Amino acid sequence: MKARIAAWVLAGVCAFYLLFIAQRSWVLIRSAEAVPVVLGLALVVLPVIGVWVVVRELHFGMRTAELGRALAEADGLPEDDLPRTAGGRVDRAAADVRFAERRREVEADPDDWGAWFRLAVAYDDAGDRRRARSAMRTAIDRYPD
Repeated sequence: MKARIAAWVLAGVCAFYLLFIAQRSWVLIRSAEAVPVVLGLALVVLPVIGVWVVVRELHFGMRTAELGRALAEADGLPEDDLPRTAGGRVDRAAADVRFAERRREVEADPDDWGAWFRLAVAYDDAGDRRRARSAMRTAIDRYPD
């Protein structure tokens, strides 16, 4: 729940930023001089890219939560039973063993979105966030709408 609140707070901050940038951009474009006009146009383009990234991340988070709820209803969520270090991180050796199990599960049925979801969790436990997000995108793609 904290991540969702943080995401919406950041989206609100982004909206405020966009309004501020739009006003500054308008001032620069109205100057009718070449360099300020180009800067003003750049100030319009960069926030649009930022909005696209935020919307994409919010959509990813909502779809991930949807899959998590569906998997919980099917009693298919992976248990959070890996040993942890004193700092609270998952023990790397245990995460590697769990990852190998999850990888075999995906190899056995590559169309199973639940297996991909569990593989994403295993990647995250192993500390590989890039591959965790990639596996979660695959789970989202395979999830029947």
